[in-house]
Amino acid sequence: MNKYVKYALIGAVVVGIMAAIVYFLKQNSTPVELYKTETAERKDIINKVIVTGKVIPEDEINIKPQISGIIDKILLEEGVQVKAGDLIAVIKVVPNEQSLNQAAGRVRTAELSLNNTKIEYDRNKSLFDKGVISSQDFNTLKLSYDQAVQELKNAQADYQIIRKGSAGGSVSANTNITATVSGTILEIPVKEGDQVIQSNNFNEGTTIATIADMSRMIFEGEVDEAEVGKLSVGMPLEISLGALESQKFDAKLKFIAPKGVEEEGAVQFKIEGDLSIPDSTAYVRAGYSANASIVLEEKKDVLSIKEALLQFDKDTEKPYVEVQVAENKFERKELELGVSDGIDVEVVSGIDEDAKIKVWNKLEKKSDDVN
Repeated sequence: MNKYVKYALIGAVVVGIMAAIVYFLKQNSTPVELYKTETAERKDIINKVIVTGKVIPEDEINIKPQISGIIDKILLEEGVQVKAGDLIAVIKVVPNEQSLNQAAGRVRTAELSLNNTKIEYDRNKSLFDKGVISSQDFNTLKLSYDQAVQELKNAQADYQIIRKGSAGGSVSANTNITATVSGTILEIPVKEGDQVIQSNNFNEGTTIATIADMSRMIFEGEVDEAEVGKLSVGMPLEISLGALESQKFDAKLKFIAPKGVEEEGAVQFKIEGDLSIPDSTAYVRAGYSANASIVLEEKKDVLSIKEALLQFDKDTEKPYVEVQVAENKFERKELELGVSDGIDVEVVSGIDEDAKIKVWNKLEKKSDDVN
């Protein structure tokens, strides 16, 4: 039995040694792990910012009534071309009863005063003609009479304005709502029968219509505070409209707000640009959503790499890449960078076009034939 046990132990040891040899052989035959590499290339790099906004007329004029009342007639529709002076709507005056009674009372008082003054004037005129009273006394009486006549006219005019909206006693300039400028009617926010309020020092009044010159359009948008410092008045814009996707429009930046407005935790600055619309272009409507592309910096045919290849020193925060110097061996190269578009970045110095740059991704196994 001892002899068989001895042979069994020897066999087990041999099997173990062989298994170990096979294991180490497999380990040595595992493919070497390699990093992928990329090279720099020459291309155009454009650093631009995209601003969302809308296209609106440069000037929109709100037409407001000079008197309060009710819309009696609306003669035009939205979208119609008008000239200054064209009649848009007519207002029917609904006088306040108390004001009307007070105005009527002032007329009656003025009539009584005029009648009394006229009696005195007629009596003294006959005396003046006979030479009984002096011209100075008569002139004083004549002045009182003339003032009474004028006071009656004023009272009657006030009464007619309150009653019919016009001193002439008929519907005229005050009740006729006319266009103050030439252009297109963008909106008529009232209907016949609506009550409207006059524009005065204490009230903006009811808007009867909004008119704008649609040939003078601007782009209006908002820029984040991180980008506004890179903009300057006069920069060219390229405008694309959501409703006219196939067309691009040129514009020029004309206004940058001096004060920002906080929106959802970010400060936004309003910008405006004059829009150039060719005559052959389809009709551009006010309020179209639009995007403005603003080129901040542009470089042609420069050496560039992908920004994903960059690394940054923890202490100096200087950019660098690792360049292959031998198989699976890399050397650090510090870079001087230029323009970036967020995907590619210009390389001013540090590497050449032949440099093989390490890609920081998951390691890739070398094929089995590399052994």
